[in-house]
Amino acid sequence: MKSIGEIIRELREQKSLLLRQVAAEIEIDQALLSKIERNERMPTKDQVKRFAKFFGKDENELLVSFFSDKLVYEVRDEEVALKAMQVAEKKINYIIKSKNGKS
Repeated sequence: MKSIGEIIRELREQKSLLLRQVAAEIEIDQALLSKIERNERMPTKDQVKRFAKFFGKDENELLVSFFSDKLVYEVRDEEVALKAMQVAEKKINYIIKSKNGKS
């Protein structure tokens, strides 16, 4: 599974674009983009949306990669990480059902 940084790097390389070209279009510093691609920094949600628009990719697809990376980063060193993620999934499903029931 690829990280959001790896996905962004692949998209940039597929279009044969330089870091500075993409950074300028996304309105971020070239050094920051380099760190994102090397998984040393996480982009913001807004930046992920701008990447999706710039590269013509499905925004939700990139956001799923972004959020999954964020979640993994938070719990990766915890013994109970998998169990916590399973409980979180149940909570999210409950919240979604509650919202849909009120609509």
